[in-house]
Amino acid sequence: MSKSFLHNCPAPAKLNLFLHVTGQRPDGYHLLQSVFQLIDLCDILHFDRRDDSQIRRLTDNDQIREEDDLVIRAAKLLQKAASNKKNGFLPGVDIRIEKNIPMGGGLGGGSSDAATTLLVLNRLWNCNFSREELMALGVQLGADVPFFIFGENAYAEGIGEKLTPAATHDGYFVVIKPPVSVPTAAIFRSKELTRNTEPIKIANFPGIYKNLPDFGKNDLQAVAIRLFPEIATALDTLGRYGKARMTGSGACVFARFGNKTEAEEVAASLSRKWEVWTAKSLQNHPLEALFGSKS
Repeated sequence: MSKSFLHNCPAPAKLNLFLHVTGQRPDGYHLLQSVFQLIDLCDILHFDRRDDSQIRRLTDNDQIREEDDLVIRAAKLLQKAASNKKNGFLPGVDIRIEKNIPMGGGLGGGSSDAATTLLVLNRLWNCNFSREELMALGVQLGADVPFFIFGENAYAEGIGEKLTPAATHDGYFVVIKPPVSVPTAAIFRSKELTRNTEPIKIANFPGIYKNLPDFGKNDLQAVAIRLFPEIATALDTLGRYGKARMTGSGACVFARFGNKTEAEEVAASLSRKWEVWTAKSLQNHPLEALFGSKS
């Protein structure tokens, strides 16, 4: 008999070890090259199957209406796709979310929550969609969602949906969240954003791994700093201890350290003035261990 619930399902954050904007499509989407690095800072989601077809969020969130939440949108998208596939009734679900990843920080928390929702409900509802089919659904919700479904660190191209496995180095990161929330759209709409970074040739890319996360830059960082000076302050502060860089469209900044002790000491010294985390790198999505396979 299939399970009626799946609890304690992790949705990990990501870091962009670099993020280059190489162009823009006619539809307005930006062309990117990046390396996505999973870290062990996770939201935790709980799913309980319902007897009716309702999809409900049981966790209050003053910042996002239930109908706008990517988790709810992901569940409804999968329910519709599976109902069409099976040509019949599909149950609903109650969802609870323990938020640990800050919103508006460039860590991909909303996208990761949506991806975990698709992965888990695919099991809970016995939809039997392949990972590739789930990624095709996920891109309808946001460009970062397919990465979290992909299940491992990745070199990304296109709008972020063209993914190649990336064997990044293990390590520890200190992550600072400045006291601002950055709207991604405002960064990408900026006339000051450069969109012509020379593309990396994939044939040359494996050698770059040796220098990650020191390779390249984040093309969104300069725009974000001009709009939100608090990010510059965070970069300067963390930059006293290591090479600091903004992730995604901001506002979070990070630096890599060689061991856990060093990272924890730096985080402790900053915690009096900043919202700060120590995070370990991951090679694979933590759901892989729960589900037992990438297929």
